[in-house]
Formats: sequence, structure tokens, C-alpha cells
Amino acid sequence: MHNRCTTDAYETRRSVKIGSSVRGGPVEKVAGNFVPKGVAHVPVARVAEPLRLAFVLLPDFSLIAFSSAIEPLRIANQLSGQALFEWEVMSESGLPVRCSNGLEVNVDRALGEPKARSMVFVCAGVEPEKSASKRVADFLRAEWRKGAVVGGLCTGAYALARAGILEGRQFTLHWENLPPFVETYPKLKPVEQLYCIDDRIFTCAGGAAATDLFIEIIARSFGGKLGDAVLRMCLHGQQRPAHLRQRMSVSSTIGIRNPVLVAVIEAFEANVTGEVDLVALSAELGVSRRQVERLFEKHVGVSPKQYLNGLRLERARGLLSETDMSVSAVAYACGFQTVNTFSKAFRLRYGHAPVVTRRKAGA
Repeated sequence: MHNRCTTDAYETRRSVKIGSSVRGGPVEKVAGNFVPKGVAHVPVARVAEPLRLAFVLLPDFSLIAFSSAIEPLRIANQLSGQALFEWEVMSESGLPVRCSNGLEVNVDRALGEPKARSMVFVCAGVEPEKSASKRVADFLRAEWRKGAVVGGLCTGAYALARAGILEGRQFTLHWENLPPFVETYPKLKPVEQLYCIDDRIFTCAGGAAATDLFIEIIARSFGGKLGDAVLRMCLHGQQRPAHLRQRMSVSSTIGIRNPVLVAVIEAFEANVTGEVDLVALSAELGVSRRQVERLFEKHVGVSPKQYLNGLRLERARGLLSETDMSVSAVAYACGFQTVNTFSKAFRLRYGHAPVVTRRKAGA
């Protein structure tokens, strides 16, 4: 028996009727009932028409990205006491969609002729290349051509890429999926930042970054005062700027402040697939190679070469899981000189051969 998950955005102050079709069927909502009651209030001029949005959920989508996007809209309506935003949720089939944590979310209907609106967001998660179907891509392209804002949450950029609307645009997706995305779409250049707004293309890295993006949408649409109030209601601390990197700095991640060690690690991360001349890099930093090796041994517990190989193996595992690249192609793409060297290192780190990861990804 499957678990079901229905977020506040579905239940709060809205009458719902579960249909009789498979897995609970579509949800019928009372039109316009998007304004829950609350204590706090922020005065906003009456709007003639709400800003309408649609969320397209793909299989194995990220629930945290979806809820982090839709909840700020619900809170904005609650604080203003009016329907500043209205939304509907769709899936390709019209049936509930299972997210990456195993729960299922009901939707309003299947893809089709949309209601009047100005923003469409596709929410994806794990294995985005498999979930971004041609039908979804065609739908997004059609909405884009009609003049709608089209966006991607978490790994939704895969669907936008398949729709052919990202070329020449600044966009982002979750950092873990950046390497396989670039291998799949080598002509596209994603950036590693929290969110991007490029004309009518809105993308974010997922997770809490969706809240940052949607608070920006609220502030642009109805003023910074409302945006700040939604921020406080979300207990989000402060709105982070779009350009902020998704991942913490090296020093924060590994708890090391030594500037030489941090600089070397950052150089490794920037050149995972290429060669790093440690002698030349050490000289640039004013130390010897042996000093760098001692720093790694003391603070990281491995040699510089072992650390770099670890980064390469992590990238290789991602490519095996998220792309159709062969084992040999992955090996060379990740900086290994031979497939045999790569396979031995991979088995030593993960306990099985690369082909096993490939089989699991294809299951």
C-alpha cells in the first residue's frame, strides 16, 4: 500500500473531492479558494486578477523543492487576505506522482490546454533525463512560445533543455546533477548558483533555493514589504541573492582554514577532469610540493593524488547513474588514463565494479 502526501497548498482552506479513478484520481478544487486565514496581515492593494501558475510534477520529483516553492505563494495570499496567486498542479497522466522520498502527491489534472496564466514550473528530482519526456518538453515549448514564464525547480532544467529553450540563457540546477547535465547537453552552460532569472526563464537549484526564488517573484510582483513578511513567516532567516553558490566554501565544508590547503582543493575541484600540476601550483602559492603533501596528510588524512581521485570517482559515479555514457567514456571524461585504472579505483572505493552502478541506474 502506498503512502500519500498532500501538502498544505492542497488542503488549507480548500474543499477537495477525491475522484474514483486509479490511485485516488484527480483532485477537484473550489475555484478561487486559495486564501487561508491567519493572524499576521500585510496590506496590499486589491488586485483585479491573481497571478496564475502551474506546476508540472515529474516522476521522482523533489518534494522539498516543490513545497519550498508553493508555500511562499500560500503565505503571500494569507498575509494579504486575497488571492494574489492561484495555482494548479499537473502530471503527464493526470494520476498522482510519486516523489523521490516515496510519497505520492495528488494533482489537479493531466497536461492539456492550460487555463490562463503567466508562469509554468516543472519540478523534477532524481534521474531527470528519464523523467523529462517528449510530451512534457513539447508542452513547455508551447507555453514558452505563447509568452509564458517557464521555469525549472531542482533538476527541471533537463525538461527545459529537451524543450530547446535554454540555449544562450543563464540557468541552473542542483549542483549534484551539473556534471551529467553538461555531458548530456554539452552546448548548454549551466551555472552553479541558487537561482537564475533570465528574461522568461526562471530556474533554481531546488531545496531551500526554491523559497529564495519565489520570494523574489513575490517581491517583484507585489512589493518588497510583502516579500520580507513571507520570508519571516517561512523562518528563512534572510533572502539569499541569486548568485550565491549552492555549496558551502571548501573551508566550511571540511572545517579547514589553512589558505594554502583550501586553494589547492579549490584548484582540484575546478579541474576534476584535467591534470593539475601540483609542483607549479605549490610554487604559485609560495610553498613546496612536500609542504602541500604534509598539509593533506595532517588535515585531510589522504595524499593530494588520493583526494583528487576521490573527486573524480564521485563525478564518475554520478555520470554512470544519470547518463547513458559507457564505462570507458566515463573513465576518460573523469580524467583516468585507462579503463582498467578507473575500474580498479572505483571497485576499491565503492565495493563493486562501475558496470554494477550502471545496471542499477538502468533498473
